[in-house]
Amino acid sequence: MIFTACSKNSDDKNCKFLLDVSVNVTINLNLPQYNQLNSIGNSVYVANAGNGGVIVTNAGSGFLAWDAADPNHTPTSCSIVSGSGLEGICGCADANKYSFVTGQPLENSTLQCGLRNYRVEQNGNTLLIFN
Repeated sequence: MIFTACSKNSDDKNCKFLLDVSVNVTINLNLPQYNQLNSIGNSVYVANAGNGGVIVTNAGSGFLAWDAADPNHTPTSCSIVSGSGLEGICGCADANKYSFVTGQPLENSTLQCGLRNYRVEQNGNTLLIFN
């Protein structure tokens, strides 16, 4: 009998603040609250999904989705990343800044974790965001 074990990637060992929650969000790009996503370089925040909401970005080559919870902070009222373009900043005193194109930290090379990415599938004017 052969047993195998799976472990998380060692790169994730310091990224311990986000929970593994199920994400399943549908966005209709025809609705006014998502109208910004019809233009390249814009992002929209979707509440009540993931750890801290989900940020959806039109990167030009497609749509990207990120958990809005700062992965380098314990969850608090300030640890949500917000922004309207291709970059976002958490509301805490250190103001961690992230790219909504790569998910990686900007300006602070000591940050261990990038934003958690979710899958996006487009079917016409509908986006399905999931993990």
